[in-house]
Order: sequence, then structure tokens, then C-alpha cells
Amino acid sequence: MSIPPKLVAFLDERKIPYKAEMHAEAFTAQQTAQASHVPGRSFAKAVIVNVDGRIWMAVVPATERVDLKRLQGCLGAKKVRLAAEAEFAHVFDDCDPGAMPIFGSLYGVPVLASHELTSSAEIAFTAGTHRDIVRLRTSDFLAAEQPKVCEREAILAGGTP
Repeated sequence: MSIPPKLVAFLDERKIPYKAEMHAEAFTAQQTAQASHVPGRSFAKAVIVNVDGRIWMAVVPATERVDLKRLQGCLGAKKVRLAAEAEFAHVFDDCDPGAMPIFGSLYGVPVLASHELTSSAEIAFTAGTHRDIVRLRTSDFLAAEQPKVCEREAILAGGTP
């Protein structure tokens, strides 16, 4: 696989400057950040969660973990849990498993972003494969995706993801 064509079209249609890069194959966000020489706090990872029976994407720095109880409070949800891959793999059918880009809107998935992620001028993220990343301005991500943004204490647990 390569970068999903709908991601490329989405960025190009909005005239968002970005840089696509390849790196050595990596499977975790922190490994990918290291392989692509991006600080972990500036590498955005997508964590797929089930919120009251609906799939959501939480976008957080590679260095952080999602605190499900805090995320539940941020969204005012009754029940939040990590989604099983079987629940969402079909949604991201143009991506390698676990390598979905952070633009959930391309797949009909609402996005929640941690406030901490917004402190970096530029972010990088996995782009459909375990070898491809895209770098772009954080402000462009926020403007194009318009995620719900929660404060750090609302969704991050800290520590090792």
C-alpha cells in the first residue's frame, strides 16, 4: 500500500502544504517517530475508541496515552473503551492495519485531539502504511479536520503509550 489517494486529494484540494516521507518499517507511534526523526511530542498517533457504541479517533502525541475515563468526561459519554481492530479495520480499508492517518473525517469517523498536540507548530503522522508519514503544519490539520479539542488533563494519562 501507499499513502491513501483520498488523503492526498484532501490535502491538495485544500492547498495544504505537506511533505510525504518514507522511513524504515515501524509499527508503534514512538518507533515511527524515531525512524522518521520526529520528536515524539510532535508525532500524532490515532487511537481508535468506542464511545457509546460509536467509533471515534483520538489524536494524541506519540509520547502519551489516552485516559479513557478522562476522555469519557470530555465527551460526556456513558461508556468509552478502546475499540477492537475488528470494529474499525473495514473503515480504513485503504490503510495497513494500525496505520490510519489522523484525518478521521475522510472515513466518517469523528476526531478528538488532545490540547497538548496543538502546541507543536508542525506534526507528522502515519499515512496509510508502516513506512509512510506526512508532515504538515498543526494549524492546517486543525483548520481542515476541525477536531474536538480537549485539554491535556481531559484525555491524556501521560507515560508510556
